[in-house]
Amino acid sequence: MELAWYALLGLFFATYLVLGGYDYGVGLLLARGTDPARRRAALNAVGPFFLGNEVWLVAAVGILFGAFPVLEGELLSGFYPAVVGALVGVILVTAGVQLRSRPAGERSRAGWDRVVVVGSLLAALGWGALLAGLLQGVPLHADGHVAGITHLFTPFVAAAALAVLALVAAHGATFLTLRLPAADAEATGRLARRLVPVALAAVGAATVLGLLSERVRDTVQQPVAGLLAPVLLAGALLLARAALARRRPGLAFAATGTALAALVALVGAALWPYALVSTVDPGASLTVADAAASGPTLRLLGWLTVPLLPALLGFQLMCWWVFRGRTDGRAPVYW
Repeated sequence: MELAWYALLGLFFATYLVLGGYDYGVGLLLARGTDPARRRAALNAVGPFFLGNEVWLVAAVGILFGAFPVLEGELLSGFYPAVVGALVGVILVTAGVQLRSRPAGERSRAGWDRVVVVGSLLAALGWGALLAGLLQGVPLHADGHVAGITHLFTPFVAAAALAVLALVAAHGATFLTLRLPAADAEATGRLARRLVPVALAAVGAATVLGLLSERVRDTVQQPVAGLLAPVLLAGALLLARAALARRRPGLAFAATGTALAALVALVGAALWPYALVSTVDPGASLTVADAAASGPTLRLLGWLTVPLLPALLGFQLMCWWVFRGRTDGRAPVYW
């Protein structure tokens, strides 16, 4: 039962990272240029999906609090800067997108656009640092608590956070290639084709640092999964680059989304059967079974979660169906 809930937690967070990732990617791209019309068009493209995408984060946090209370406590304390930075970023993006649409001059809208850019930057870096910190291991002591936050300030964590930032930017640009009118999507497609190799290089640099890091090598419990996931990620990015070159934005978007989801799968699979691996006392490492709530609690949560997942999926599919195609009403070539 613990494995099922662990997989469900990963599924919810991976879905949030894929869907929220293009929100933050579009937000990052607002830093390009000063044309108000282009910024408005980019936000209009993401607008119908924006709030619905954040629901997956709320659901993932709910599962974490209910099904893995021990893990939740150590994540909040041991990864405090990353978690707070990411959540502040989410709040800034949400506030900036909502408030820029209020009646105001272009100067005010430009200010809120900068807030969205900063929030997108913080969200991408924060979630990237969290995933990298888990993969690197934590100073978990015999008393069951993580000591300090210095484990977040390492070259591997920095490189992995920048890799997630690059992935999110490429994902956002690919989304706009799929959604903007054809005349604007052409230029955005060229940008996406330039960003994908940057993301690939950033992922490669983080992978090399991980292989060279003794802490990462000692933390990874499933070496095969730890090696296959970066290969899958690189393959997805190469597919995205090829699809963009062939003007198949739907396929490219699916590929960049797969790359982001692979990050969550990498962490979960590489650490199994542990949720937190201690770098100071191997015997103190926290297994998924130990981190989970009791059996009766998990069964009760199951009655609440079983109808929640199809409801969320149905809502997301409905949004994509209602607002399918480009913002000018034309349908893109998906595959």
